[in-house]
Amino acid sequence: MTEVTSGATVRIHYTGTLEDGTVFDSSEGRDPLEFTVGSGMIIPGLDNALPGMVVGEKKKVTIAPEEAYGPRQEEALLEVPRGDIPAEIPLEVGLQLQMTGQQGQPVPVTVTELTEESVTLDANHALAGETLIFDFEVVSVA
Repeated sequence: MTEVTSGATVRIHYTGTLEDGTVFDSSEGRDPLEFTVGSGMIIPGLDNALPGMVVGEKKKVTIAPEEAYGPRQEEALLEVPRGDIPAEIPLEVGLQLQMTGQQGQPVPVTVTELTEESVTLDANHALAGETLIFDFEVVSVA
C-alpha cells in the first residue's frame, strides 16, 4: 500500500473543530480536499501529520496556533476614519471587507468595532490564535 510522502498528491476527508467543539470547516457532503504534501498548500500542523499514513487510515491531530494560522497580532488591528470607507458600504460589526496590501495583494479584514469617527478592522485570519483539531481520513495517495 502506498504511504503518504512529501510531494505526494493526497485527498483527505476532514472535519476541523475548535477546542470547544465548534466545527469551523468540513469536507462532509463535498469532494475530498486534494493537495500536495509539503507544498505549503495547507497549514503546517496538518501537512506534518500526513507522512507515513496510508489510504483508509484515520487520524485526529491537535494543532497549536503556531502550526496553524499563527497567533493573533495586535498590529493587524487597523483603526481608520469612518469617512475613508465608501458610504455605500453598510457597516456593521462582523462585516468582512477586502483591502489592498502594500504589494497590491488582496487583504481580507473584518469590522470589529464602530464609532461615530472610526472603524476598527481586523486583518488577522479568523482562526489566528486558535488551537485546531482535525479528524481526517486519507482517501487517496498519488
